[in-house]
Amino acid sequence: MSAKSRTISFWLTCLLAGLLPGCSHTSAKSVGSWDPKAAASYLDRREAWWMQWPVAARDHQTFCVSCHTALPYALSRPVLRKVLAEQSPTPEERLLLENVTKRVRLGKEVGPYYSDQQHGANKTAESRGTEAVLNALILASHDSQTGKLSDDTRAAFEDMWASQVTSGDQKGAWSWLQFNLKPWEAASSDYYGAVLAAVAVGTAPHGYGSLPDSQDNLNRLREYLTRDYQNRPLVDRIGLLWASAKLPGLLDQKQQSAIIRSVLSAQQSDGGWCLSSLSRNWGPGGLRSYARSWIRVDGTFVDRKSDGFATGYALFALQQVGVPRDTPELQRGLTWLMENQNKTEGLWRTYSLNEKRDPSSNVGQFMSDAATAYAVLALAPRPGQH
Repeated sequence: MSAKSRTISFWLTCLLAGLLPGCSHTSAKSVGSWDPKAAASYLDRREAWWMQWPVAARDHQTFCVSCHTALPYALSRPVLRKVLAEQSPTPEERLLLENVTKRVRLGKEVGPYYSDQQHGANKTAESRGTEAVLNALILASHDSQTGKLSDDTRAAFEDMWASQVTSGDQKGAWSWLQFNLKPWEAASSDYYGAVLAAVAVGTAPHGYGSLPDSQDNLNRLREYLTRDYQNRPLVDRIGLLWASAKLPGLLDQKQQSAIIRSVLSAQQSDGGWCLSSLSRNWGPGGLRSYARSWIRVDGTFVDRKSDGFATGYALFALQQVGVPRDTPELQRGLTWLMENQNKTEGLWRTYSLNEKRDPSSNVGQFMSDAATAYAVLALAPRPGQH
């Protein structure tokens, strides 16, 4: 049986068994429309601003790559290019790729994003680890469009594996930037970094993940991602779903199905998902830690309504593992995205888990940058979809 046939058979079994709530008795409603041109305009503008922002500037006339703006842009803009039938990459795409390539070629000659001397203990190692993963993913994603693994991408992977932690609780992951900023620069964000590393390996063309030289590293990565994953916040398990779509065998069918059920059960009554809910769990701090997750560091309450990032990220990951777009839950989620794009600005809103920020400010739009990118990735048809 082919892989495609197995996927179809699996989802038919799920539907018949009632694994997906409501699938057996709810008819899918039609999805409306969204404005990809407006989304592209927003993302291009935000990436152009980021690359010129003095705070993002680094030595050798480079800039740091952010998890909220630059990385999502690199993943989503080529998809928008296909939707819009554009003939070539945008100037922002080219500049971002040139920046990453330059830093890979410079190696240790270029300074880290943040150093121990200027920003505190462990920041050099955290910066090197974070950058190594982001560089590998951006270059691998670019190479997947051309079908050829470049020398620069090979060098980026070599740097990534050299930066992998090989002992202790973080074994298999990477030292990751920590500024007490959820969801991507907090104490537990190394898991997100490991997800991105797995996606990078699975995205690289020519079967890079099967090369013998990297198998020890990959085994450590697999062990880290699956170690006690059931007790991680749902947003981490959504990332694991995404990674499992890229690395065959990372999760078995039963494990994938359990996560899918959890993601679908977290869908809100309006059809969307909420980042603060996905990020919350009891954790090692028990009740006190759980209670504190409802309040930002500035004393304001976190938002509990559906948002663009959580909804886009959940829908994107579900589709990556083969959940059909015409599943009623996905139809409701896609409809939520259609209805909640700001058609004037092109964006989808998501709000900070850390502070109550002015959503019209540049920093206040960071979460909306990621939200817009993942909404695009969720809405844009995958190959074979209509």
